[in-house]
Amino acid sequence: MATLDGLPPLRDVIQRHGLDAKKALGQNFLLDLNLTQKIARSAGPLDGVTVFEVGPGPGGLTRAILSLGAKRVIAVERDSRCLPALAEIGKHYPGRLEVIEGDALKTDFSALAPEGPVKIIANLPYNVGTQLLINWLLPENGQWPPFWESLTLMFQKEVGLRIVADEDDDHYGRLGVLAGWRTDSHMVFDVPPQAFTPPPKVTSTVVHLIPRTNPLPCEVGKLERVTQAAFGQRRKMLRQSLKPVGGEALLVKAGIDPARRAETLSVEEFVRLANSL
Repeated sequence: MATLDGLPPLRDVIQRHGLDAKKALGQNFLLDLNLTQKIARSAGPLDGVTVFEVGPGPGGLTRAILSLGAKRVIAVERDSRCLPALAEIGKHYPGRLEVIEGDALKTDFSALAPEGPVKIIANLPYNVGTQLLINWLLPENGQWPPFWESLTLMFQKEVGLRIVADEDDDHYGRLGVLAGWRTDSHMVFDVPPQAFTPPPKVTSTVVHLIPRTNPLPCEVGKLERVTQAAFGQRRKMLRQSLKPVGGEALLVKAGIDPARRAETLSVEEFVRLANSL
């Protein structure tokens, strides 16, 4: 029985290729093609767009992205067992799917980016999702605006809340500061555990991030040092937690009350601190 895109149902694909999800690779497969379409649609129009995908697995999201008109999908997959299933999708969409076998954490996505618009859409493996996001927010080559025009990514809901958090939110921390400094982000919708095979123990969420064209001027390394110190001892007053980077003198220089705590500072205030180092 074929599906709307003319390819076999994902359960059949998984069974035929023996693709049981591997915990060590952080795999949880999405089999509901209506849901993968919803994720892909939340990235906005895909006509003429090259999409990077990480950890496509059996290709449920890949199929959705291609069926919605993406010019091309470049997918990075560590699990060689998935390559034959992805090759079948490539045959169905000739010349539009390139699969790179490798580790996404070691992949230079900007070097692979072609001319024209690029979006990243992925159901990220749980064990590398946060690090991948940081790599895209703080590229080694320092390029900003980045090579991508949006990120539409699935995380554990707890991580999603940390990405979009503002000051005075329980989930606010280094990730919220870095994401808030460089992007405008929001949570799109939650995905319940039963949508996955195997079901994880937690709810997932889709987060959409758009890069700020002109983020507040700041050296990445300095912002990282300040946020690391501040949130490393988040229950303490900043005069104490920021001792390793200048303590009270730094706070006075930046015009910030030394008695405040890290979670009360806005992104703009963290940038001020970093610029005062």
